[in-house]
Amino acid sequence: MIEGVRIRLNGWQQAAVAVGSAVGALFDPRRADLIAALGETTGKPAFERVLERMKKSPEGRAVLLERPRVISAQVGHAWDLPANTFGAAYARFMGSRNFSPDDRPPVRFMETEELAYVAMRAREVHDFWHTLFGLPTNLIGESALKVIEFEQMYLPMCLMSVVGGTARFTEKQRKLFFQHYFPWAVRAGMQSKDLMCVYYEKHFHEDLEDVRRKLGITPAPAAPS
Repeated sequence: MIEGVRIRLNGWQQAAVAVGSAVGALFDPRRADLIAALGETTGKPAFERVLERMKKSPEGRAVLLERPRVISAQVGHAWDLPANTFGAAYARFMGSRNFSPDDRPPVRFMETEELAYVAMRAREVHDFWHTLFGLPTNLIGESALKVIEFEQMYLPMCLMSVVGGTARFTEKQRKLFFQHYFPWAVRAGMQSKDLMCVYYEKHFHEDLEDVRRKLGITPAPAAPS
């Protein structure tokens, strides 16, 4: 069961929420609730396609059956794993930024429990992807990850986030992003395996580089000096 109250919207209401969320997120990109609402109200067809892919994948079906959550109660053991493991790398990523896995906003606008879980899963594995791709959480890193998320899920919100993010770049940041990070992110998103069909928690104990190789992930290149 995905906690939180889900709200059923008609077409006009969905459009209104989407537009309002997009405008609000553009003015204040730190509003995770607005970004989440934008993703849900514009992303139903994309989440439906992800759901079908997960049902066709053995590991994806296991995720759908067991419905793991990326919350402290379920991933806290990552902080106790050996330093070379994927789980420990995730714990370092979270700890170094004082992030909590419990901070994600609930899903509100998905019609079914199954789609609500897929939307929640997409939201919760975001920091796993940061860890695996070696991307920072600054504006360039988040924009690069949104490119990868779009390649993986075709969520309109990801494309809108890239457009909104790059609009806030300085000229130096824009040049760095489009010459260095954007081409890598497009290739990385296309070359990786279907990352929504991965049961990440079952790979916590594995070596980080082994997990990357298994998933076809190429970490972000170092920025040119």
